[in-house]
Amino acid sequence: FRTLPDVELHNLYGPTEASVDVTAHACDPKETGPTVPIGGPVWNTGLRVLDAWLQPVPPGVPGELYLTGAQLARGYWDRPALTAERFVADPFDTTGNGSRMYRTGDIVRRTTDGHLEYLGRTDD
Repeated sequence: FRTLPDVELHNLYGPTEASVDVTAHACDPKETGPTVPIGGPVWNTGLRVLDAWLQPVPPGVPGELYLTGAQLARGYWDRPALTAERFVADPFDTTGNGSRMYRTGDIVRRTTDGHLEYLGRTDD
């Protein structure tokens, strides 16, 4: 990628439970970090990086990625226990509509410029 002239590379991230792409990052050939960021939210998507007590973590601190937005699935077909585990009430909802967050199981950290870096999984 870095050696090809006029070639763009975009890193898109997203689980199936949220209409596939929820973040995007336009890669810069000058980036030299140890990871390729997964970027920031696409339209109509909310991202939260939370600790085990559903509290936001500061930039640079790993946490679990939670997703919000209209593109989320409503749950898993005929799997109410798994749905209850992964689609949880959004404690930050200010609409009063009972919105939910999807618990991805992915560990990320927010960079100082607001982008996300994927670090791994909570469940290996």
